[in-house]
Amino acid sequence: MVLAEFVINNKINSTTKVFPFIVNYGRELRMRVDLRRKGKIEKMTEFAERMRKVQEEVRVALTRA
Repeated sequence: MVLAEFVINNKINSTTKVFPFIVNYGRELRMRVDLRRKGKIEKMTEFAERMRKVQEEVRVALTRA
């Protein structure tokens, strides 16, 4: 079941044209963690705005379908 869930969440949805995992969690699903990677930590307001935009795009795509 876990593998099936991973595959579904990591595949672009034909209706929304977005990965389901991105819609739910606002980031790409990763298979491995790279602890050496140094990156900018996103501000909560930026994250919330990005999530709002993605979810609005998905809502519009589902309404059209």
